[in-house]
Amino acid sequence: MPTLITGGTGLIGAGVARLLVETEKDRPHIFDINPSAKLLDGIENQIEMVRGDLGNFSHVLNAVEQARPEVIYHLGGMLSVPSDADPAAAMRANALGTFHVLEAARLFDVRQVLFSSTLATYGMDLEEEADIGDATLQRPILFYGATKVFGEHMGLVYRRKYGLDFRSVRYPSIVGPGVKTPGIAQYNSWVIEESAQGRPYTIYVKPETRHSILYIKDATRALVDLGRAAPERIKTVNYLLSGIDPPVAAGQLAELVRARIPGAQIDFETDEIAQSALERVDRKLDDSKAQQEWGWKRQYGAEEMIDDFLEELKHNPQRYE
Repeated sequence: MPTLITGGTGLIGAGVARLLVETEKDRPHIFDINPSAKLLDGIENQIEMVRGDLGNFSHVLNAVEQARPEVIYHLGGMLSVPSDADPAAAMRANALGTFHVLEAARLFDVRQVLFSSTLATYGMDLEEEADIGDATLQRPILFYGATKVFGEHMGLVYRRKYGLDFRSVRYPSIVGPGVKTPGIAQYNSWVIEESAQGRPYTIYVKPETRHSILYIKDATRALVDLGRAAPERIKTVNYLLSGIDPPVAAGQLAELVRARIPGAQIDFETDEIAQSALERVDRKLDDSKAQQEWGWKRQYGAEEMIDDFLEELKHNPQRYE
């Protein structure tokens, strides 16, 4: 099936590409502004690379015209820390970029667009101790979250007005090897990878901080499974996904890493901005709609996640340099 993946050299994009190549024998087109394709190591001869900028409509149109995809996995954009540092750039990449993808999909009769949204669409005005679910008010704290809410709602309009099969998932923080871009919860990945490389690491939140995290292999499988679900089952359209349950505290994560890497040097020094943002969404996540409508189910708990993460680093070191 012809497929285009925006942000295809990133963590989730490369994971989706690898899953499609391995399970569908697909040859996806990878659209990315980043020329580095280390995370695609081993499948580079089974993909087509298209370099371009989501903020440039001509680039997006050319990519869609070249690939003629039946499905677009729209995973490109800027993450939380760089988005807050440069809102103008995030507006161009995330909000305008999503419009470009949706409009190109309409013009070239693409059947389906699958979009990666985020738990960061929530944050303000949450009821005390209330769970977060698909119907919870979305009032993001970060500019990144604001652009993602806009993307979700643009997708709903294109679904209603043009019949585009738009679907999305709101991810919690994704954990996996090879994470490079700063984000408020990236300590979850970096403490494992830095410790495995024999380097000391400082976790920048309090040890008791709990935040919902999802392993990359669950994250990529979720998006592919959502796309495969029969159209009549899709009612909610934008789906919240919960992470490992119960959420893993930063101190607990450090202990699990130390148990597997004796001598790992891990300490704590609080970044108040990251701490405050994470505390606001420290709630139980209700992903029952995803479970009911398209059979979502996690496969990795905390210990399985760390074990697989370390195996990936061991067997594919060049991929994560």
